[in-house]
Amino acid sequence: MKTPVYMDCHATTPVDPRVSDAMRPCFESDFGNPASVNHLFGRRAEELVSRARAAVADLIGAHPQEILFTGGATESNNLALKGVVEMYAGTGAHLITEVTEHKSVLETARYLEQKGLAVTFLPVDSNGCVDPDGVGRAITDKTVLISVLFANNEIGTVQPVGEIGKIAKERGIFFHVDAAQATGKLPVSVNEIGADLLSFSAHKMYGPKGIGALYVRKKNPYVRLTPLLHGGGQEVGLRSGTLNVPGIVGFGRACEIAGEEMAEESERIGALRNRLERGLLDRIPDVCVNGHPVARLPNNLNISFPYVHGGMLLKQINETIAVSTGSACVAGQSASSYVLKAIGLGPEKTETSVRFGLGRFNTEEEVDYVIDRVSTIVNNLREQSPLYQAVKSGRKAQGSDSK
Repeated sequence: MKTPVYMDCHATTPVDPRVSDAMRPCFESDFGNPASVNHLFGRRAEELVSRARAAVADLIGAHPQEILFTGGATESNNLALKGVVEMYAGTGAHLITEVTEHKSVLETARYLEQKGLAVTFLPVDSNGCVDPDGVGRAITDKTVLISVLFANNEIGTVQPVGEIGKIAKERGIFFHVDAAQATGKLPVSVNEIGADLLSFSAHKMYGPKGIGALYVRKKNPYVRLTPLLHGGGQEVGLRSGTLNVPGIVGFGRACEIAGEEMAEESERIGALRNRLERGLLDRIPDVCVNGHPVARLPNNLNISFPYVHGGMLLKQINETIAVSTGSACVAGQSASSYVLKAIGLGPEKTETSVRFGLGRFNTEEEVDYVIDRVSTIVNNLREQSPLYQAVKSGRKAQGSDSK
């Protein structure tokens, strides 16, 4: 077994070799600009983009013409929120979202709020779930858009997006879903969940970085957007700029692989996650698993180790195990997780949490190594913690009193 062991697949995933193989010709022979349709190189690039667009659409049950390529899910989220709010400014001025959204939704919502939009940030319960009835109660005659994360990038909780989509449809309100963490791991169907817009990204599903997509419904209802970028009119005028053909081809291949292997792969990775969870809980006392116990991404394990600061734990293991203390989207920040705070956890858990994100290439041998290494380090660090020793002494004293 080689180290370091990579278990930070919520941040990004390694590119599958089959994806790399599909992309390689785009750097060597098929390097044309798909807008240059007057010659063979451009037409070949256009053909590759069309094929990839169909594969991306197929993974989420959409039509290829409803797929808009972007630079990633952050751009897709920005375009969905800003594009809808500006386009329909004359019919509504209220957005509903929830407090554990990805930062690219939360910060976009706050930006729009500063511009005069009314925004409702709904709370979540102790498992990280938003209440669909709460969404319904928050709707006003000015509500133009509801935006809810499919699956949380820190604690893995899967939201009841199908119920929320039904409410949005009944009330005639656009529904946007950030599915960056869910696509490729869970079945995602835009029609089943009632999404009018849906964001996702290649690098979360073993594709390349720098390429994402926004699904934009074209029928019942037909969704229109104001573009963020203006220029040559690529992507039906909604995302001007030369298309990233290698990235798009890689994205398409990643979607094909996910469609073929997702069910079996998610079951295997879920079993590895459960093995990791059981192993850590068996060998380390006083730990807490965060997120929904059942409605959770199969590869996610967010666990708090009270009396051991998460940053200190990472310093001890970062040469051999790649994990995270929170979301990689908050660049350069070490503040406690806003997601864990939102589900009601105090500093003793928010500041001691570690997120494990298992993936396609992890093995049982790696899981067992991580269990052994993490449990040894946590228990050693606790032995050096005066607070933990005081807690242990107090328990022993209580035990002797009871005899």
